[in-house]
Amino acid sequence: MKKIILTLILLITSYNVVISQNKIYLKDTEMGKQKVNKSDEEWRNILSNEEYRVLRQKGTEYPHTGKYNLHFENGVYNCNGCKTPLFDSNQKFETDCGWPSFDKAIDGKIKYVEDYSHNMIRTEIVCVSCGGHLGHVFNDGPTETGLRYCVNSVSIDFKEDSDKK
Repeated sequence: MKKIILTLILLITSYNVVISQNKIYLKDTEMGKQKVNKSDEEWRNILSNEEYRVLRQKGTEYPHTGKYNLHFENGVYNCNGCKTPLFDSNQKFETDCGWPSFDKAIDGKIKYVEDYSHNMIRTEIVCVSCGGHLGHVFNDGPTETGLRYCVNSVSIDFKEDSDKK
């Protein structure tokens, strides 16, 4: 009987975590339809093999290898597929996860997709303009938002803004 009760508590808790995490994103999930539509061949022609693997095939770069992991300049991080601004540099924070981490995205620029791959329950983040895979968002962030957008460096590009503080 104890095992059944513990199992039920575990299931209910897991379900509540998923529901509460997804409620945060409901308003953003319904943002506009994809604005950049390219064929697979067009994407292959404009992206490197690694960029294509991550952005178009939902790949992941190895941790601690991306050029923006420990990058803390002032500016904006844009989608590497379509150049849509995604994150401001003041939203980035240092973490030991091995990928660039942000606590907030620019409003309306990210689409949130439930991801059940690899026997996990996660929330995938994709560019709302081109549908490019960026990474995942987790509710274990150390800032007041409580969020950690874990982003592949290869899926973003950086534009410096010396006026930004």
